[in-house]
This record gives sequence, C-alpha cells and structure tokens, in this order.
Amino acid sequence: MKNSIKISLYAVALLISEEQLWAQTPTDAVMMKQRQSCFALIYDHGSFDEYWEGTDLRTNATIATVTRTTILPMIAIGITNKINLIVSAPYVKTKSSEPNGGKFQGAKGFQDLGLVLKYEFLRKELGNGKLSLVGAAGFSTPMTNYLSDYLPYSLGFGAPEVSGRGIVQYELDNGVYFRGSLAYLWRGETEAERDYYYNNGSYYTAWMDVPNAWNYNVVAGKWFFDHSFHVEGVYIGQRAMSGDDIRKYNAAQPTNKVEIDQVSVNAQYFFKNIKGLGVLAYYAQIINGRNMAKFTNIGGGITYQFKI
Repeated sequence: MKNSIKISLYAVALLISEEQLWAQTPTDAVMMKQRQSCFALIYDHGSFDEYWEGTDLRTNATIATVTRTTILPMIAIGITNKINLIVSAPYVKTKSSEPNGGKFQGAKGFQDLGLVLKYEFLRKELGNGKLSLVGAAGFSTPMTNYLSDYLPYSLGFGAPEVSGRGIVQYELDNGVYFRGSLAYLWRGETEAERDYYYNNGSYYTAWMDVPNAWNYNVVAGKWFFDHSFHVEGVYIGQRAMSGDDIRKYNAAQPTNKVEIDQVSVNAQYFFKNIKGLGVLAYYAQIINGRNMAKFTNIGGGITYQFKI
C-alpha cells in the first residue's frame, strides 16, 4: 500500500491550468512499481468573494461569490520501477452566486489533458532515514475549445504548458518526512475572442502570451499505523516571470502576472482489509496573491491500486 497513489494539492485554487490536482503528484517522491497502476477520482470545491487586483485585495459585488467545481479522474502507471506515467483529465464547472440576469454565466467542460513522466534518480538509506531524488517532466494541452479569456469563469488558460521539476525528500524511520520541489513552467499562447487587448501596451491580435512561471512547494508530514495513514502540511508558491496587472474595473485576462501563496492540510488513509483501496481529504487556502482570487478549497476522493 505504501506505493499507492498519494494525493497532494497542486495549486488547485488557481484560475488557470495549474489548478489541476495530480495523483501520485509531480511534486512528490512516490513511485509505482513496474506494472502497478492506481486510479483516482477526486472531487474539489473552491470558492472566493475577494481577489487581488494587482497587489490590492478587493471585493466585486457584481459577481459576488464565484464557485469552481472540479471532478478529476487520473491514473498513475508504473512503466518500470524507476519510470512512472501520470495521466489526468479534469472536468470543471464554474458559476456565480449572482446570475445578474444572465449577463455572467459560468462555464463547464473538460479542461486540459495532463501528462507527466517521473523518474527516480536516487533512493537510498541515509542516517536514520531514506533520501529520494526524483525528476518530473510534464505536458498539458486543452481538451476542448473553451474560452480562456473569460476569467474568473474560464475553465483554464487555454494554452499548452511544458514543465520540468526537481524533487528531494527525506523520510525518517519513524514516518516523519520532509519534501521540497521546484519547477519551471513554460507556457504558450492562447486565442481570445477579440482582436485587441492591453498588456502594458496595445496589441492588435487575438493571440495572448501566457506568462511562464516558477512553482515551488515545501511539505512536512508523517505516516501512522504502519504506513496506512498520513497527514501533511503543504506550502505552495508560484511566481509569474512576466505579465501585467489587472486594471481597475477591468476583468482578469490570461496575460496577467499571477503570484500565489497557498497553504493546505492533506490526509489519506489506505484500507488494510480492502486491498488497494484508499480515501483522501484536504483543505486549502490562498493566503496571499497578485492578480489572483482568494480561493478556499475543500476536496476528497478515492484511490484504487491494481496490477496490470
């Protein structure tokens, strides 16, 4: 059960595609054995009624509370003991608590297909614990022709993304573990349904550059009951490398410079009397941001491990 899918929150509260949750995540050191697979189905509910316009936190009475529901099926596959493939396909639905006579409608549909390859470079006994070094390469692309320039209701940012990540974890023999990861996210362009926009200057085109970004997180957790239950605290940070601020009385757009600080608490339990079955739950809160909604997220799901 130790190698079953382990879920941690991967910036689920974002308004753009890094909002995905990942099974046996690109940010952890868990690896499936060869020919082992684990399927997960996750439900996430996020909401906000405040957002950062640049660095100023404000409310918007016009849209009131915005909710975002994600249903995420995913699978992790052990190609070899050292190489894993992770596939995800989230379905997203957004809406506002104030319909405003139909002026602002939410959106729903499949977001982005996500593919991640993980490689375990090192796993060795060191002192009173075990050291792991893992790398992950990811790619995502929109599954449907959704409208990206419709924040905060958009399903995603509508552009391809390529990522590279390094992960280091140290787990003590008593089950306490510490982990850190750092990734760079390369983004492409997204097409808007307009032929002019402003991004620190005028652009007479429908194509918007989505800013590249650094993503990093720090985790502290502990396993209990012979590795059948674990709890962890997570900090996630993200910093865009370019982009503009939301202008006053204007909507957000994919070109914005997004910065995020988020904390979460995650828990997962593997049933000993039902082989392969696990459940998980989490709570997350964005505590600081720039051009970002102040999301609160809660979620849960099930995982099932099996052999191919």
